[in-house]
Amino acid sequence: MPLHIETPLIESRSLSSAGHCSVWLKLEALQPPGSFKIRGIGAACEEYSRRGARRFVSSSGGNAGLAVAYAGRRLATPVTVVVPETTSARARELLRQEAAKIIVHGASWHEANVLALSMIEESDAFLHPFDDPLLWHGHATMVDELARSMPAPDAVVLSVGGGGLLCGVIEGLHRNGLGRVPVIAVETAGAASFNRSLLAGQRVELEAISSVATSLGAKRVCERAFQWSTEHPIHSVVVSDHAALDACERFLADHRLLVEPACGAGLALAYAGSPVLAGFARVAFIVCGGATATIDQIREWSANAAEEQEDL
Repeated sequence: MPLHIETPLIESRSLSSAGHCSVWLKLEALQPPGSFKIRGIGAACEEYSRRGARRFVSSSGGNAGLAVAYAGRRLATPVTVVVPETTSARARELLRQEAAKIIVHGASWHEANVLALSMIEESDAFLHPFDDPLLWHGHATMVDELARSMPAPDAVVLSVGGGGLLCGVIEGLHRNGLGRVPVIAVETAGAASFNRSLLAGQRVELEAISSVATSLGAKRVCERAFQWSTEHPIHSVVVSDHAALDACERFLADHRLLVEPACGAGLALAYAGSPVLAGFARVAFIVCGGATATIDQIREWSANAAEEQEDL
């Protein structure tokens, strides 16, 4: 049995009405660790375990780290997660619940990642949060499920951080004969490294991440994600933090499910009736999830975002 579950696919009347198309939700937020990450990371951990790994090491204080910790517990393999100082108390508590060893280091993921890599020993396996073909292959299973559960969508909407979900979904589309189905890739302003790279015609590294959607906070997308932009139809869209946060609250009211701002970024397109959805009759949205968000935190961010807009 894989470490991930087959998640529900439901039609959303509320988002369909707002988005002026038939919106179908792939509810990856219902995965045991709270996000789609367990698909790829679970598959990678199982493969590394077969190769003899005796410890899993991760450098993420967010969804990827939680997925590694969950996989390690299920596979009876010790896990060490190096997290940056910005990692929330809730995220650390969730990691502890999965019996992971936590090391706090650095002001950003990049600094935590450098330390994590320096710790790797011969019997260890390093789990990158997004840049690993094993992860993409595992993430593609959500499209296998989509292909079995619904007629071919006219488009797929997802959020982009480092590009792991994007790579996995496109791989899944191609292996299911859906290689012409466009992907609408959504980022928040302040974390839009993919959009910036497309505009520049080459991968661009952001100087800093200024978005509250920290799960989208890779300063540079992986090379394979950028390559896909020349091989597959991708529409890049950037939304505001305010729009992503508002979508989180509306989605909670509509579907009784709390997701983080990184996930809200994609949902914001439907709630705003974005023109990018025009012409698509049936659209699949990847509700990627996020276990570390709380409604109090989302509302605090929303208040701050509203104040910033007033000051402009």
